[in-house]
Amino acid sequence: MTVLPGARITVVGIAWNISLFIVKLSVGFLTGSAGLIADGIHSASDMATDLIVLGGIRLGRRRADESHPYGHGRYETLAGGIVAGALILVGLFLAWEGASALYRGEGSFPGPAVIGVAAISVGIKEWLYRRTAESARSVGSPALYANAWHHRTDALSSIAVLAGGIGAVLGWGYADRIAGMIVGLMVAAAGWRTIARVLHELTEGGLSKSEIETIEAAIASVSGVNAWHRLRGRIVGRERFVDVHVLVDPKLSVVDGHRVSMDVEQAIREACRLPINVTVHIEPDLNELTAHHAEEG
Repeated sequence: MTVLPGARITVVGIAWNISLFIVKLSVGFLTGSAGLIADGIHSASDMATDLIVLGGIRLGRRRADESHPYGHGRYETLAGGIVAGALILVGLFLAWEGASALYRGEGSFPGPAVIGVAAISVGIKEWLYRRTAESARSVGSPALYANAWHHRTDALSSIAVLAGGIGAVLGWGYADRIAGMIVGLMVAAAGWRTIARVLHELTEGGLSKSEIETIEAAIASVSGVNAWHRLRGRIVGRERFVDVHVLVDPKLSVVDGHRVSMDVEQAIREACRLPINVTVHIEPDLNELTAHHAEEG
């Protein structure tokens, strides 16, 4: 069976999250560490979002059909939004738990075993973050990007547990609570940043300035292109959809004009490292048409 791009690292993440969930809960209950138990629950939420991402990747890679002529990429975007929502909820929960414990004056002295488990968790989750983020950038996946941040927030929450364990060993039982509250807010902020990216796509937001500049440079490099206008782009999951009107010599034959359009499409595809669909509309470079388009804006 073909392994979809980004799916492999997600499966690896599921395996690690299952292991961390079991270890954190076991040690947490044995030592009485509320922070480590909460961190174990966070690892379980990571496992759940990994499954959501896998489903989003598989649905998003389905071919275009009559009901979805632009493909199913937005399924992957929705998966990213679900993960981002989970980030916000988990972050607010962690912050609330830390603040509530401080208000009640509850300290935590779990012992040195917690320090070892938390340190291992930080290393594993940071590695998963880097690998997943690298995969997200290579394929342009919003779901993988959101999941990468979920891995990092688990690493951050483990840092809070680590700090709490060290603080407890030094005799300060509130360290775990304070660190957990701060990290919870960081987790929620990461979720909100991801939600913003998802909403930008779902509301037909355009391509970034750097992507547009790359496309413009590619168009300008094509022989036979006199000028262009109405360059537009949008994101659908991992793919970019671009359309542009290109002005050519009005004396060109239909065949030569078509060749120019094909050259423009090829130049844009080669310039953009992510999957891209290009539609080129060829127009004669006539003064009256140029003035008409200028009036239309």
